[in-house]
Amino acid sequence: MLKSRNPGYTTEMNSLLTIILCLYITLGQSGAASTISSNAVYYLEQNESHNFKPETKYSPRELQIFCYQGKPKYIIHIWQSVLLKIVHPSDDYNQFDGATPEEVQQEYHDKSYSWSVNLFSTKSKNIKLNPFNMSCIGIESRDQYTIYLQVIAIDLWKVLTLVMGLILFLSASTLSCNSLFHYICGISLGVGASFLIVIYFISKLFPRKTLMYGVIGAGSTIAIYFLQLIWDNMKIIMSTYKVYVIWYTMTTASISFILCYRWGPVENPKTVNLIKWTLQLMGLVAIFLSSQYQEVAMAQVILVVIFTYLPSSWKMAPSRYWKRRFPPKIKPLTNDEYYEQGVRETSKALRELREYCSSPKCNQWKTAMKIKDVKRFASFVEGNSHLSDDEILEYETSIHGDLTDDSDERDSDISDDENC
Repeated sequence: MLKSRNPGYTTEMNSLLTIILCLYITLGQSGAASTISSNAVYYLEQNESHNFKPETKYSPRELQIFCYQGKPKYIIHIWQSVLLKIVHPSDDYNQFDGATPEEVQQEYHDKSYSWSVNLFSTKSKNIKLNPFNMSCIGIESRDQYTIYLQVIAIDLWKVLTLVMGLILFLSASTLSCNSLFHYICGISLGVGASFLIVIYFISKLFPRKTLMYGVIGAGSTIAIYFLQLIWDNMKIIMSTYKVYVIWYTMTTASISFILCYRWGPVENPKTVNLIKWTLQLMGLVAIFLSSQYQEVAMAQVILVVIFTYLPSSWKMAPSRYWKRRFPPKIKPLTNDEYYEQGVRETSKALRELREYCSSPKCNQWKTAMKIKDVKRFASFVEGNSHLSDDEILEYETSIHGDLTDDSDERDSDISDDENC
């Protein structure tokens, strides 16, 4: 009898366990859905703020989601920035990012029911959102905090980034051949990369085995984490250990300058080209990152490249066509303008001639052998007039005679007209 009842009993137990498991999963999913739906979602607009106040001091953490729906893309929004500012008394809160509230909720539940720990997660209290797409931020905290949305129509930092990128791209050819630029870059790289020397000497302390390379590789993540902490607390380090930072910078900069001076600036044409292309690439990246309107940013990059490498004859073609189609009107000079221009251009030419005769480019002895009056040439170079008194008198007499002849002819013409 017992043997005949065991199979039926086992089947009934399995069916009961299956029903209980299905009910548990269903209730769990409905509970999760009710938890998700209970989270508050706020859609913020320009210059709008939201204050979160917990019911009691010991209330559980509550997730609130803040979204910015974005605006249509227009050309006037090239340098627009959207900032979400979090005013929190401490860093005791969790931050979740996503494009939609559902993504934020999914990230929240994934992290709530997992053991994942991210050492490199940083919580910024000034979050940049995409001005044109929907962006959401989830905040889980038990403390009071304030959320403020700021929309900057023209971000001056983006404009400055665009200008610096243009300057860097257009002046790459000049900078790649400039010795001062080479020294500045060498000193900066020496100061920034000086910690590699410390790593080199520390590596000498470890035995050269495969296991130790693994340990060093695993420990590099911790080193990067500490470097990130140092970067986040740079202001505190600069104010607390200012003297040490100054001495460290001066020492490494001096060593870098000595090495750069010893080897001299770069003279290999291929190396100069590599430096120029690197600077141009950095300039293009800065131009692209100067706007979150990616289509316009890419168009700016393409226009800069085309304008730089386009032949000069093609660049001047529109202006030449415009001048042919609409030629400029020539305005004749008056007598006074003609006289002033003659005096100005003559004085300029004589000054340039004196400067050339006084410069090392002019072989003065060879020139003096070809001149009849050497004293007059020397007097002219010293700043005296290039005309003698007799020449001036002769010129004035000829001008006066021409004027007299013109007046006589005009009088005769008038008399002839009267006789007629």
